[in-house]
Order: sequence, then C-alpha cells, then structure tokens
Amino acid sequence: QVQLVESGGGLVQAGGSLRLSCAASGRTFSNYAVGWFRQAPGKEREFVAAISWSGSNTDYADSVKGRFTFSRDNAKNTVYLQMNSLKPEDTAVYYCAAERYGGASDYRTHYHYWGQGTHVTVSS
Repeated sequence: QVQLVESGGGLVQAGGSLRLSCAASGRTFSNYAVGWFRQAPGKEREFVAAISWSGSNTDYADSVKGRFTFSRDNAKNTVYLQMNSLKPEDTAVYYCAAERYGGASDYRTHYHYWGQGTHVTVSS
C-alpha cells in the first residue's frame, strides 16, 4: 500500500511556472511508475505525463511536450512535475498515480494508487 499526496498547485498567470510534487509514504517509491493526470471542470480526466518505475522511460501528452518535465527524487520518495509556459487551458485538478513496477503508461487503469489532487489555475 502506498499513499500519495500532491502539492504545489496554485494560481499563476499565463506564461508562468509551477512545480507540482507527489510525495509517497508507505512503500519504497523508487519501485513505482508514476503518472500525472488532470481533470478540468466538466471534462474527463486526461493523461499528462508518466515515468516508468526504473526512470528509463517517460511519456508526455502532446499538449504539454516541451513545457512540462518529470523528475523524481527517490531519496525523498517524491516525484515532481515542472510546468513551464503555462496556459489557461492547463487549468485543472492535477492527480498523481502510481503502480508498482509499472511502465510509463497513459492509461488511468494502469495505476492502482491515486492522490487526492492539487488545483492549478492559470489566468489569462
């Protein structure tokens, strides 16, 4: 069992940056693939980015490629999503998800564990 807690969301102007964190407790996080998903009001939850458990593979949604970057600090049991050049359409609740020994998957069903989400609002 692993518990995930997201943080780092907030209000930012278009063109600005935020860094989201996903901290894990309960298990060694280095054995887990991690995905970031987001859900805007009235829309379905969509894939943002993912990293495999080994860290050797990453995947990004086309809408965020070149702007968002995934990283992880296994010593802190934390993964990060650096979000640059933010746009109003990036406004959503961002969720991290994890799966033990998983791959960098863009499928929600790939991940067994989910956090509660952190709100990101980008003003124009």
